[in-house]
Amino acid sequence: MSCTEASMDALRQAGDDLADATVATLFERGEVGTFNTLMRYVSTAGAPLPDGLPDAAREYLRLTSAPPSWVDWGEMERARLFFLDNNVHISTALSFAAMPACYVVPHVARLLSATHGLAYPSKRMAETGQFTVHLMRPDAFEAGSRFIPAAQKVRLLHASIRHHLRRENLWDTGALGVPICQEDMIGGQMFFSLLVLDSLHRLGVHMSAEGARAYFYAWRVVGAMLGVDQDAVPATLEDARRFLDLYMIRHMGPSPEGAHLTRQLIDLYEEVVPGTFFDPVVSALIRHLVGDTCADWLEVPRTPWDTLVRAVPRLLGVLEDIEDRSPLGAWALDRLGHLTTVLELSSLTRGRVMHYAIPEQLKKDFGVPGTVPRSRRWTPPAPTVG
Repeated sequence: MSCTEASMDALRQAGDDLADATVATLFERGEVGTFNTLMRYVSTAGAPLPDGLPDAAREYLRLTSAPPSWVDWGEMERARLFFLDNNVHISTALSFAAMPACYVVPHVARLLSATHGLAYPSKRMAETGQFTVHLMRPDAFEAGSRFIPAAQKVRLLHASIRHHLRRENLWDTGALGVPICQEDMIGGQMFFSLLVLDSLHRLGVHMSAEGARAYFYAWRVVGAMLGVDQDAVPATLEDARRFLDLYMIRHMGPSPEGAHLTRQLIDLYEEVVPGTFFDPVVSALIRHLVGDTCADWLEVPRTPWDTLVRAVPRLLGVLEDIEDRSPLGAWALDRLGHLTTVLELSSLTRGRVMHYAIPEQLKKDFGVPGTVPRSRRWTPPAPTVG
């Protein structure tokens, strides 16, 4: 797949026709409140749709009720096993690398401040965490799973934000393109896939080439279900590197919104960490994973822990040696990883299931101009720019 300034410019003018049309119809008919109320009771795939659901929503849910026909289920199972083997590391990368990367793109940082719900970082992080956990369950695409309804609702959430920004003239389409455009959606997909893999590599996590490719593939499936144009999505990790490098060069930089969202994120996780002694580890991890330039743009404070965090790869290497040599050690570390992930999600959600809804208005102050052997260890594709 070729990736050029011209092709990226074209992606900035495209949204999601199906979801956009559905949301427009719901607003035109005054049916958003009814939809949100009824959809709170639809949280599992295959559940009967409630009576009174607007026709436009019912048709959208029918059309988006199944994964793409091209899904390789063997590859999805490899992705699930990769996630189970690395769930704590992946959660760390999502929290301390992927989310701050979103904030270092100024127009994305502004957009993430657009709704009441996204103003609360615990809700945003809890939704991301639950979404990933739902995706990596063995029954993610079967009747009774929570992943497909979550994907359907997130897609409509994105469409509703596009609807509000354009209707209320709060987005400079001429300068910025369509809000939550295809370029930004693909960029987000790269943050949650390739950038997570980059972060695991930076942390010293041993990954097989097969596992890394499968994890990247799983997020391609996610992108398709969120309305991302698959003809434009990088199909390989090498193509993904070219796309992400160009995307970041085109857009990354400092912004007040990015710094504010990062401060919220740091405060959130400092509350989750017991006591105060280890609080600086949060800032140190973000700085380690995103690099000093991006960390400075996001106003991530420097701390005495910055140097100590660089020892994390050596510590993980010791733990992985234990895991490789001892079945009991492997079991104990897997259980610890599972419990850590559950504890983190429980802390963020306060024990509640997160519900996605179409916001009926934006914030009033918003303004925008199986385990694979480790003998074939994965290394990130080289940067495509100097």
